[in-house]
Amino acid sequence: MADTEPRRPNVLFIVADQWRGDCLGGAGHPLVRTPRLDSLAAEGVRFPLHHGQASPCGPSRASIHTGTYLHTHRSVFNGSPLDAGLTNLALEARSAGYVPHLYGYTDTTIDPRTTTDDDPRLLDYEGPLPGFEETLLLPEHRDAWYRWLEGRGHDISDRSRFLRPRDDVEVPPGRGASWAPPPFSADETETAFVVDTAIDHIEDLVDGGDPWFLHVSLYRPHPPFTVPEPYNDMFDPADVPEPIPPTDGGHPFLQMMSTWGLTDPPVDPLDLRQLRATYYGMLAEVDHQVGRLLDTLSALSVDEDTIVVFSSDHGEFLGDHGLMSKLGFHDQAYHIPLIVRYPALGGPRGRVVDEFTENVDIMPTILDLAGLAVPAQCQGRSLRPFLEGGDAEDWRTSTHWEFDFRVFASEAGIPLTSCNLAVHRDRSGKYVHFAGMPSVFYDLESDPNETRPLHDHPEMGRYAAELLDWRMSSDDETLARRLATPHGMITLGDPELTDT
Repeated sequence: MADTEPRRPNVLFIVADQWRGDCLGGAGHPLVRTPRLDSLAAEGVRFPLHHGQASPCGPSRASIHTGTYLHTHRSVFNGSPLDAGLTNLALEARSAGYVPHLYGYTDTTIDPRTTTDDDPRLLDYEGPLPGFEETLLLPEHRDAWYRWLEGRGHDISDRSRFLRPRDDVEVPPGRGASWAPPPFSADETETAFVVDTAIDHIEDLVDGGDPWFLHVSLYRPHPPFTVPEPYNDMFDPADVPEPIPPTDGGHPFLQMMSTWGLTDPPVDPLDLRQLRATYYGMLAEVDHQVGRLLDTLSALSVDEDTIVVFSSDHGEFLGDHGLMSKLGFHDQAYHIPLIVRYPALGGPRGRVVDEFTENVDIMPTILDLAGLAVPAQCQGRSLRPFLEGGDAEDWRTSTHWEFDFRVFASEAGIPLTSCNLAVHRDRSGKYVHFAGMPSVFYDLESDPNETRPLHDHPEMGRYAAELLDWRMSSDDETLARRLATPHGMITLGDPELTDT
């Protein structure tokens, strides 16, 4: 009797938007409540030293979906085209027989060299990643969600009212401006809408019998900062941790950020504390909806054979360092959660891996667990060794991210190609290299909150050299490993290293 190949696993890849890495109840946050994600971590593996590679959304998701760093994919800001010469997670899954479905968005701008100048897709940075079935698109215009709300009896003539707290509700004492709920219920959020649709589809796909691949991209806890009852009043602003104060000693980049008008926190201290409390409520709402997805897998008896990956594109300052949003170089904008569960692998449950991992590791991990080849393009590595309970040889001892701020070149007063920074961070220190400004170093052992930037530190030279080493060893390998010879095209491989 002929051998049959094992059935490929299902894939449920969930990405929340703007979820800070320290904001998990199971990670020790004093207030945040995330029981469903904590349960997922208890059944799988959590990676607490996980970081994104870029900000904002478009560049970060390009790194997730291509497995490459910003300096490789060069989709440097929202609206920057993604090179059509790069493969991606959806294309690789599709070539192996999956039909990858997208719920939400990927913030991908197509390569203009592949179409005509009048292509309407060139007018919007929120296009879908090539390779995905556009099963439910929910970009910022939210048209599908609004039409769904209309079907539930809401008047959607003024759509903007769904994105702000109600103005007909009295704010109680001790609560701030973002406390009031929006004009819809907890089962009518954008997240609930996406999850409802995904659950219906999962049920159909399970009935079909073939392995399936779903990418569920959730907009929250991205601003606007508003959340329905009971989540809006789940946390008392008086109990939230105080934000990290602004950095001592002005750096020209931080001074420039303050002029953008995109990163200023609320002036009223109560409003800032309320905003942080509202954000925690938004996390709880998303956690509940993710739990509904996980319950569906269990109810359909497919949880054992399904790879579940939960992460985010980037974090959120929440007033730390005197900033909002996710632009710059501080950890709060790049430290994000990562949880992976795949019971069929037979690995440990509840493991916490104390190693630096990155969003560029997600694509090779999913492909590897699904039994698919990892393209040479990928600059991250599969996390399978950790998921199986072991360790990975020669694993990274530092992490890196980049931020390209050329859209603010006029404010910076420097050339486009100088408007970028790269970070080299390990457990002891953090080095930030600017192409057109002075470098900055943080001694994380004495200054873990990054409040004292140093411009002259004995370790800066070593960190700069290590950053250069990383940069020189992380170029695109797709063609660099190929070599034409009289005997045909060959692929170079790393030599076997043995002790002498």
